[in-house]
Amino acid sequence: MEFLEKTLLSFKKIKFQSESPTPKELFRDNLKIAWPATLEGALLSIIGSIDTMMVGTLGSASIAAVGLTNQPRMILLILAQALCVGTTAIVARRKGAEDRDAANSCLSQSLWLITGLGIVMTLIGILAARPFMYLAGANDETIDLATEYFRIISAGMLLNFWQLCICAAMRAVGKTTITMITHVTANIVNVILNYCLIGGHFGFPALGVRGAAIATVSGTAVSCMIAFAFALKKGGYLRLKPSFPPKFDRLTISGLVRVGGGSIAESVCLRLGFLMINKMVANIGTAAFAAYQIVSQVTSLSFTLGDGISTAGATMVGQSLGAKRRDVAQANVSIARRLSVIASILLMAVTLIFRKKIGTLFTDEADVLEGVALAFIPVVVSIIPQNARVVYSGCLRGAGDVKYVAMVSLISVAIVRPLCTYVLCYPLRTVLPMLQLAVTGPWIAFVIDSFMRDLMYKKRIKDGEWLNIRL
Repeated sequence: MEFLEKTLLSFKKIKFQSESPTPKELFRDNLKIAWPATLEGALLSIIGSIDTMMVGTLGSASIAAVGLTNQPRMILLILAQALCVGTTAIVARRKGAEDRDAANSCLSQSLWLITGLGIVMTLIGILAARPFMYLAGANDETIDLATEYFRIISAGMLLNFWQLCICAAMRAVGKTTITMITHVTANIVNVILNYCLIGGHFGFPALGVRGAAIATVSGTAVSCMIAFAFALKKGGYLRLKPSFPPKFDRLTISGLVRVGGGSIAESVCLRLGFLMINKMVANIGTAAFAAYQIVSQVTSLSFTLGDGISTAGATMVGQSLGAKRRDVAQANVSIARRLSVIASILLMAVTLIFRKKIGTLFTDEADVLEGVALAFIPVVVSIIPQNARVVYSGCLRGAGDVKYVAMVSLISVAIVRPLCTYVLCYPLRTVLPMLQLAVTGPWIAFVIDSFMRDLMYKKRIKDGEWLNIRL
C-alpha cells in the first residue's frame, strides 16, 4: 500500500497537459516492455555465468584469461553501441510521432553505417589482439589463452554489430519479445556448443578456451540470423527493405551523430575506467582476479535486471516525447524507478541468502571461494542505487540527453571509481589487512560509484532539462 501511495503522490506532482494515462495503465505499459527485456537480461546473465562455469573447469587461469577479453571487446563495441543508442532514441521518437516510414528509414541507414564499422573493428580485433590483452593486464600465465580467445570472437564482430542494431530498433517500438527470443536462443546454442567443444563431448574435440570462443561466435551467428528474419518479416511495424546504394537523409544522420556522439563519450569513459580497474585487480594476482570475474557475473545480473526496466523507460520516454507529451515522459521515469526498487529488493535477498554457495558453481579453489563470499557483502549494499542509476541513465538516453550521461560517467567511472579502487587495493590493503581489500576493495569502490551516479542522475531528472531536447 505504501508503495502505491508514493507512486500516486509522485503523479500528483506532475502537471499533466491534458487527459493522461493512470498509474495503473502506465505500470501495465512499462511492464509489457520491461518483462521480456528483464527476462532476456536475466537469462543472458545466467547463461553467461554457465559459460564461465564451463570455462572454470579448466582452472582459474582460464577464467582470468576469458575475463581479460571483456573490456577490450567492449572497447571495440563502443562505436556500434553509440550508434544503437541513437537508433533507439530516434526510432522511438518517430514511433511516438506516428511516422512509420521515418522509423524504418532510420533502421536502414543505421544498418549501412554499422556495416562499415563492423568491418573495421573486426580487422582491429584480429590484428591487435595481443597488445589489447597486455593492455587489459594479461600476464605470462594468461596471455596466450586470452589472445587466442579474443581473435576468434573478433571474427564474429560484424554479425554482432548487425544484431545489436536491429534489436535496438525493435526495442524502440516496444518489441522486446523479439530481442528476448533472439538473444536467449543464441545463448542456448552457445552453452550447448560450450559443452561439446570445451571438454569434448558427443564426438567433438576437447578445445578448451578455443572451444568456448568458437561457441560464442556460433551463438552470435544464430542471433544475427534470427534478428534479420524478424526485420525482413512482412507485417511488422519495422520491416527492413534492402536497397543499394543506401539512401541517407540529413535529419536522421544528424540525430544519430548527436546522440551517438554523446554515447561515444560515455562509452569511452566507461571502458577506460573499467579497463583501469581490471588491470589493477589483475595485477594483484590470478586468484583475486578470478574472484572478481565471478562476482562480476552476479553484478551483471543486477545490471541486466535494471537494464530491462531501463529499456522500457527509454522506449516510453522516447515515444512520449515524440508525441509531445512531456508530462507522460516524466510519469514513465517515475514508474520505471519504482519497478527497479522491486527488482532490487528481490535480488538483494537472493544474493544474501546464497552468497556463500554461488562461488562453488564456478570453481572449487578455496582462495577464490573465500574472496567471492567476502566481495558479495559490499555488492548487496550497491544493488538499489546501481539499478536506480541504470534506469535514470536509460531514460535520459531515451530523451537524447547523452551528453549529461557522458559527463557523469567521466567523473564517476573514469576518475572516482578507479581512484578509489587503487587506494583500497594497494595502499590501504597493506594498512588494513583484516578487511581483505584485495577482493573487497574493487566492490567498495563500486558502491561509491553506484551512489554517486544515482544522485547525479536523480538531480538531472528533477531539473527537467532533458524534456527540451529535440531529435
